[in-house]
Amino acid sequence: MQSSHAASSVSAAFDDANLAAHAGLVPVMRLAERCGLARLTAQKVKLRGAKNSAGAAADAKATSIVAGMAAGADSIDDLDVLRHGAIPALFDGIHAPSTLGTFLRAFTHGHARQLHAVHRRFLAALPAHTLLLPGAGETAFIDVDSTHKRVYGRTKQGAEYGRFKGIRTLQSLLATICTTTSRPVIATVRLRRGKAADSRGAPKLVSEALATAAEAGCTGLRILRADSQFYNARVIAACRRAQPRFSITSGMNPSVKRAVLAVPEAAWQQITYPTAVPDADTGELILDAEVAEIAYTAFTGRRKAEQVTARLIVRRVRDLAKPATVGEQGELFPVWRHHPFFTDNPAPMLQAEREHRHHAVVEQIIADSKASALAHLPSGDFHANAAWLTLWAMAYHLLWAAGTLASAFHAKATTATLRTHLVRVPARIARSARRLTLHLPQRWLWQDPWTQLFAAAHAPPEAALCP
Repeated sequence: MQSSHAASSVSAAFDDANLAAHAGLVPVMRLAERCGLARLTAQKVKLRGAKNSAGAAADAKATSIVAGMAAGADSIDDLDVLRHGAIPALFDGIHAPSTLGTFLRAFTHGHARQLHAVHRRFLAALPAHTLLLPGAGETAFIDVDSTHKRVYGRTKQGAEYGRFKGIRTLQSLLATICTTTSRPVIATVRLRRGKAADSRGAPKLVSEALATAAEAGCTGLRILRADSQFYNARVIAACRRAQPRFSITSGMNPSVKRAVLAVPEAAWQQITYPTAVPDADTGELILDAEVAEIAYTAFTGRRKAEQVTARLIVRRVRDLAKPATVGEQGELFPVWRHHPFFTDNPAPMLQAEREHRHHAVVEQIIADSKASALAHLPSGDFHANAAWLTLWAMAYHLLWAAGTLASAFHAKATTATLRTHLVRVPARIARSARRLTLHLPQRWLWQDPWTQLFAAAHAPPEAALCP
């Protein structure tokens, strides 16, 4: 492909007030209105006494940030993307980035908790309008994990040297919900200091995530999955109070190691994976392993009421770091690497093992976040960044809910794909008889999904939005 005209014959001018580069925000934000995002924010977020009128119009400011994130903003300055061309003609209540930054910096810990309440109720409202969590009435998985975001500025509150030597980070602790046929959504999220232990605050987060899952329609079997950082009595106690199941990697502590070594050789069963699975310790791809299970009582050093008896399921793979032969003599015995997890999942052993390994689906959310609004934590104020994190979770849900209305492909696409296909659509506005018409590009490759999303979001309130 090459230019069709000589350079001297081409000119450019930014002078058309009827053009919009992000016409996809029209159906996306209409969906947010239907699910009550602005109304919930006005009810829950009360920034009374904030300086510079930062607490005024909290609903308009919060939805402006969510819309900016949906359009691809990953910093406060990027939120100015909402004020170009014809966008102000399509939406009311758009605020300047400086105003939105002042709004975020007015947050305290209590205000961040108010925003969490908005997020929780917004997520609970989405399944009534979209196919957000198909199959949630049968089986749902609640996954807990943490991630660190590198911070370069030395003035950011909470940024500390922690898990990664010589690197200052802020930590995010998050819980997600998924079903056997859906991508994960974010049940709850917390911003924490860079050197905070993963398990700190985990029981409370688990309790909130399980309650959120129930409100979002997860009324069937619920299984909490987590890595070994969350293997402690308080997390399992929080899980049992809410009455779901748990599946948590235990690690090879001395007690678990003794139990694993006591497993009889005849108890091991062969398992073959349909696709290669990376070894958690070496990164090697494996296709075959052996699995066994035994009854195990955890936390025996605690009082009787805190001890838990359940299944200990162990996967073992050959240690590829050890040579198969030594000299002229073959190996006297194989060397294995063991990967145990503690669970009360009622499924058969091999199914429970597969379902536990699928916990890695939470990494999709983490990767998506760092490729979008969490590419930066934009403020030096800790609570401003905490509010930004929660608003990103709502923007993520909004985009994905829009994807479920567009097509089966977009129901499982990343937010980067959704922005490219459905949000960043250029349009020209035409006005006639107090009506607006969006003129979109001919032969837009994703015309049908976009049209389906637009029709669903603008259908009469009593009509079902789900295709």
